[in-house]
Amino acid sequence: MDLDAVRTFVAAADAGRFQDAAAELSVTQQAVSKRVATLERILGVRLFTRTARGVQLTIDGQAFLPHARDLLRAEERALASVRPGHRALRVDVIGRRLAPAARLRGFHRAHPEAELDVVTLFDADAAVDAIRSGAIDASFRAVTMPGRRLPDDIGVARAFDEPLQLLTGPAHELAGARAVTPAELAGHRIWMPGIVPGTEWAAYYDDLAAAFGLTIEITGPDFGTEPLLDTIADSRSLATFVGEQTRLVWPADHGLRRIALREPTPVYPHSLVWHRDNPHPALATLREYLDSARSDREEAGTWTPEWAR
Repeated sequence: MDLDAVRTFVAAADAGRFQDAAAELSVTQQAVSKRVATLERILGVRLFTRTARGVQLTIDGQAFLPHARDLLRAEERALASVRPGHRALRVDVIGRRLAPAARLRGFHRAHPEAELDVVTLFDADAAVDAIRSGAIDASFRAVTMPGRRLPDDIGVARAFDEPLQLLTGPAHELAGARAVTPAELAGHRIWMPGIVPGTEWAAYYDDLAAAFGLTIEITGPDFGTEPLLDTIADSRSLATFVGEQTRLVWPADHGLRRIALREPTPVYPHSLVWHRDNPHPALATLREYLDSARSDREEAGTWTPEWAR
């Protein structure tokens, strides 16, 4: 349906005169007449009758008027959903329990006026494609991966570094330690079935394993977080890595231990990725928030892969 014709019909119905509707819409009276005639042809009914004082709605016109108003309200909602500054800021996070989601919650507490639409995409390639297509406004990712150069229209800034921790069950050999060094984990089995080869997080853990002589196993199906925690809790030999800010909840009888890694502390490099031409005002606010919140710019005693420095 021609929404300009619908808008003209509503203006004429409210004004009671085609001449007044034309003045309101900044068009000619002839244009108003043509638009109303077009709408009447589409609907197959007469919407107005002419009177000495102007025009009056027919019974069909009276029946159509509330629906015409609904159409115009729907149009405005549709435009607002994609208009920068009016629609929600769409941000991709790697997982809703992970650190980037926690940073977004902090941002929303600091800026409750900023509407957010949080999504989860598979990997950095999918995120960059979505940013370039306009499907999302920004993404938290680890970049740049080995051998990869981001397009010139993509902006990247380090958002924060998240320390890794070792997660063990109560019977594990290292369960009683307050902290361990990465080198001390050589010979221990680190099980991370969620790692997918070719992703940015796989590149990170490959380099971590190579740097400290670790064995990171990715065998077996990934059934999710809860089955992983169940297995770790019951094992004397298996452990896994988790981010310091990763939100995990487990039954009290699991007795799982979070153990700090020191000398050096491996940190996962979360960066914010966005399109340089994106005008959404909340994106600029998010970037300023992340920049002001960073306290670990050149923190000594940490490790990241060479490609993330």
